[in-house]
Order: sequence, then C-alpha cells, then structure tokens
Amino acid sequence: MKYNLKTALGAIAFAAASAASAQTALLNVSYDVSREFYKEFNAAYVAHAKKAGKDIKVDQSHAGSSAQARAVADGLEADVVTFNTTTDVDFLAEKGVVAKDWRQKFPNNAAPTTSTMLFLVRQGNPKGIKDWDDLIKPGVQVVVVNPKTGGNGRMAYLAAWGQVRAKGGTDAQAAEFVSKLYKNVPVLARGGRDATGIFLQRNIGDVLVTFESEVVSVDNEFGKGKVDAIHPSASIVAENPVAVVERTVAKKGTAADAKAYLDFLYSPEGQEIAAKHNIRPRNEAVLKKYASAFKPIKLFTVEQYFGSLGEAQKVHFNDGGQFDKLYTAGK
Repeated sequence: MKYNLKTALGAIAFAAASAASAQTALLNVSYDVSREFYKEFNAAYVAHAKKAGKDIKVDQSHAGSSAQARAVADGLEADVVTFNTTTDVDFLAEKGVVAKDWRQKFPNNAAPTTSTMLFLVRQGNPKGIKDWDDLIKPGVQVVVVNPKTGGNGRMAYLAAWGQVRAKGGTDAQAAEFVSKLYKNVPVLARGGRDATGIFLQRNIGDVLVTFESEVVSVDNEFGKGKVDAIHPSASIVAENPVAVVERTVAKKGTAADAKAYLDFLYSPEGQEIAAKHNIRPRNEAVLKKYASAFKPIKLFTVEQYFGSLGEAQKVHFNDGGQFDKLYTAGK
C-alpha cells in the first residue's frame, strides 16, 4: 500500500512539475507592418516572463488589419489581437469574440501606442514632394493600401481628407481633393507591407503613403538610403488598439498570460521597443527621449472630423460609401 501511495504521489509530483515547466504558446494576430516590432517585443516579453518563472512562446500572424479581423472571426485562434484601427476590434466585439468593453480593459482606451501617416519617396525626392498638395499633381503616382482591406489604407484616406479640414476646408473640398488623389493611384495594395513591396520591389509609384513606423522597416529590409521620409504639414493620429480574444483564452486557459503579454506593451521596456520602431509611445519620458525620430506634425484625431472610426467606416468605407463613389468616379 505504501509503495502504491509513493508511486501515486510521485506521479502527481511529476505531473505538477511537468505542468509547471510546460510551455504556453500565445498567438498574436496583428497588422501588416508591425512584424519587426513584434519580433523584438516578443523576444523581450519571453525573457521577461522567464524571470517570473513562466515559459512562454509567442507566435505572430501578420496581414492587412481588416483581413486579420475577419480571419479571427472565422476561427483563427488568436489569444490577442493588436490592430491599427479600432473598427477592426469593434468588429470582433460585435461577433462576441472579444469583450464588448475591450477599451476599458487596458489604459489609453486599450491603445498602448499610436502612429501617423507620412510619405516615403525615392532617395533624393526626385519629384520634390513636400506636402499633400504635391500628391495630386499631374504625373505623380501614389501608392496606398485599399481602405477596404487594411487600416493603413483607411488612415491614409482619412489623413488626406482631414488635412483639408485642418486647413479650414469643407467636406466638399476634402472630397474633391481625395478624388484627385485616387486618380493618381495606379494600384491599390492589400496591406501595408504589400504597398511597400509595390513601391520598392516592383518600383511602382513616386510616393508611398504609409505609417511612420514603416521608415525603420524599409531601412532594415532594403538598406538605409533607399527612401526619404517626408513629414507633411498635417496628419492623423492612428491609435493601435489591442484586445484579449476571449473566445480563444477561455478555450485554452490562457487569459492571464494573454493579459500579461498586452500589459507589457505599456511597460517602459515595451514602450522603448515601440519607439525604436518609430511607433509613437504613450509614455511621455520615452517619447521625449526619441523626440528626434518623431518630427512635429500638426496632428488631428479621427473624432475631430469624422465623429469616430465607426462613423467613418459607415460613411466612407462601407459598400457604396464615399470611397466607392470617389474611387469609381476617378477611374
């Protein structure tokens, strides 16, 4: 009897030890141009978790933000989503995949970082592009993401529209400007990284409108000096929202790990890694430290000119909305 009890206790101890040392795998489903940031962030988080005695592995998935949201809704088992537009998280909240009150789960409305839209031009800026008005000149080709498939594209569109308003223009004047802009778009990219490929690998276009963070990615992937970054006079604040995917974590038992992973985005270390990748940190001290990277631009919010991203989605990007009208009229 004693022997059996010892065996049983030994088996329990072994099982407990195995459970303690078992690796927890998390899947972060994210937007297209965040790959390099999350590659470095994940390595830092794994090391951070290890100090706390947790063995964590983080897998990454990247594509256009809206395409990723649809994939998660359709069953892709993300533990967390880290997107570049709040409407993509709202879409998952409506489906019951993330919490309805996801914005209240983390600080800053669950957006640990922000970005803005700027222009990448070829080395030496051969077309002399300095501001938005240069993008509608004859003979200038502009590469942008399709706003139907990626947050990058929606933010580019809203930045183009909003900068007219920021100068005191009307919505009618903004619509006219955006219509002219899309007449200069030779091809709509699927996501941010696809847009960069069109611009630098296929050599299409004179200017790429993309997130500020893409400057670092381009320098790393294609070598420094391939592009010049042009900061326009005005641009939009693009929040990068995050959420725990309740459906997955309930099934896998990873709720605490998923929350801890997203919490680390707000830590000084997480914020510093974001800043190194040209993603604007919320932490004021870190932002100040990297002030030379984040040039002063007149920044406006989505709320100022569009009410909310949800309202902008209905008016501009839903089927038959403003984008469809302007784009088809321009072709």
